[in-house]
Amino acid sequence: MVFRFRAAAFCAASLALLAGCEHNALEVRRSVCPAVAVPNYTGDTTLFRGSDTTASDIDVVAVITNVRGVCADQGPRLGTNVSFDVIARRTATAGARSVTLPFFASVVQGGNLLVSKQVGSVTLSFADGQARATASGHAHAEVDRAATQLGPAMAKKVNRPRKPGDLDAATDPLADPEVKAAIRAATFEVLVGFQLSDEALAYNASK
Repeated sequence: MVFRFRAAAFCAASLALLAGCEHNALEVRRSVCPAVAVPNYTGDTTLFRGSDTTASDIDVVAVITNVRGVCADQGPRLGTNVSFDVIARRTATAGARSVTLPFFASVVQGGNLLVSKQVGSVTLSFADGQARATASGHAHAEVDRAATQLGPAMAKKVNRPRKPGDLDAATDPLADPEVKAAIRAATFEVLVGFQLSDEALAYNASK
């Protein structure tokens, strides 16, 4: 299942301090592509046969893995294709069975502001006698490139040439609170995880 995010603008920006050789200046590079991740406690889900949540009552356990983001960094709009795998195991292997699990794909700005959220599902098909099944999920995100840009003043601070030997050559630009705030505001993530109930989320957090 493919979702398209139509948020007015989002894209993650990440910093990496790259130490140059003796012939190159030190510089800071920002990526306009979003970071893709799985939030804490949402990367696995456990289904139980009944209301008990003991190990002996576990029915199916599934895990999100191999999360990948491919960004098209061209043109005025940026597109990111997100894909991931779901691997599941069941305790009772008799008979063929399908299990559908809901997942979310959210865009978050600055680490805590929810921009958009979509909910989809993946279906796992267990063959008769088989304990393991796999499935794949997908999401697509598009944003305006302009939303990923820092203002001129902030960009000047971040991109100011730093040469080896300068007193502030190794100083992280994020040490400046204004720069840190500006970059945070321009930072977006695509977060993927299982759509869990409050009870299921509490169960994961307690493990």
